[in-house]
Amino acid sequence: MLVARKLSCSRGRRQVLSGIDLSLPAGEVLGVLGANGAGKSTLLGALAGEIAAPADALTLDGRSLADWPVQALARTRAVLPQSPGLSFDLDVTEVVAMGGYPFPELDPAAISALIRRALDLADVTHLAGRDYQRLSGGEQQRVQFARTLVQVLACRSPGSYRALLLDEPISSLDPRHQLLMLDSIRTLSRTDGLAALLVLHDVNLAARWCDRLLLLADGRAVAYGEPAEVLTESHLASVYGISARVMASPVHAGVPFVFFG
Repeated sequence: MLVARKLSCSRGRRQVLSGIDLSLPAGEVLGVLGANGAGKSTLLGALAGEIAAPADALTLDGRSLADWPVQALARTRAVLPQSPGLSFDLDVTEVVAMGGYPFPELDPAAISALIRRALDLADVTHLAGRDYQRLSGGEQQRVQFARTLVQVLACRSPGSYRALLLDEPISSLDPRHQLLMLDSIRTLSRTDGLAALLVLHDVNLAARWCDRLLLLADGRAVAYGEPAEVLTESHLASVYGISARVMASPVHAGVPFVFFG
């Protein structure tokens, strides 16, 4: 399991995160919320092992994250950044297949099956032969999501911990594909035991699809727990600087619904 204890990170002279505690157990979805500049992307980068952090602040399966070789990390967690860059001239299937690179031992038939499953889960099967560079931004995002799915599902060792770390994965998607992606993530957390961390801006989608939430402000945790515990009017007003009203969702039982303004 991926665990942060009193995690602090700095960029240059500026401290971006201070004293963050969280755990990312298998089979759960954690949503990270906060205003722009709250430290959400820095947190994800630190948890991914891509941003330096104190050696004793982050552990993966009980071992300091700093001690994990890059190759071993790539077999344990998959990362989707805000703006995944790709300058190579590849088709969609070739991009998705890149998720299998950390697993050279898998035979072509196994990789092909994973690619087909990932294309379906990301709703991009119909784009399989298209030039990636000619896709829209939302289509590219779904293709990159499929790539991370291949990577995180390729590990077949019984009981292996696998984590998806996704930074604003739905920001460029239309409403239908936002819901499809969030449903795929939560379903995989249940059926395949994946741990998932999502940086999100839409508090109502986070409340509906995430098991727990972390609300950040100025690099510190304002609240951490189940959605109803985190999404209170006082927490939201302090983080976003505008008034908020919280009520029970008229559609989804037990889920809070937030109005701003």
